[in-house]
Amino acid sequence: QVHLLESGGELVQTGESLRLSCAVSGRTVRTTTMAWFRQAPGKEREFVAAIRRDSHTYYADSVKGRFTISRDNAKNTVDLQMNSLRPEDTAVYYCSTTNAVLSAIRQVSAYNYWGQGTQVTVSS
Repeated sequence: QVHLLESGGELVQTGESLRLSCAVSGRTVRTTTMAWFRQAPGKEREFVAAIRRDSHTYYADSVKGRFTISRDNAKNTVDLQMNSLRPEDTAVYYCSTTNAVLSAIRQVSAYNYWGQGTQVTVSS
């Protein structure tokens, strides 16, 4: 059974930084694709970033250059460093895992396991 526990979300000002962390059990982060998604009120869950087992990373255009996904193999965690935060980054952030092919890793439907999420609020 896969369990995911996100943490690190809080209220910040525009331009500030946050680091989210996802503790994973039941799956080894270095052997699979790990991803972050987010869901704002009234909107669909959307892809943010992913890291594959070959360490290649992928980002949504809206966060490219500001967010960085990484993993700690020893701790079996996946982090999301978020810089230059904007009000439009406000959402509940979720981590997940998939063994889907590369062409599918941006799709919510490719993921079966979700944590409870962590709230990020960016005030203007």
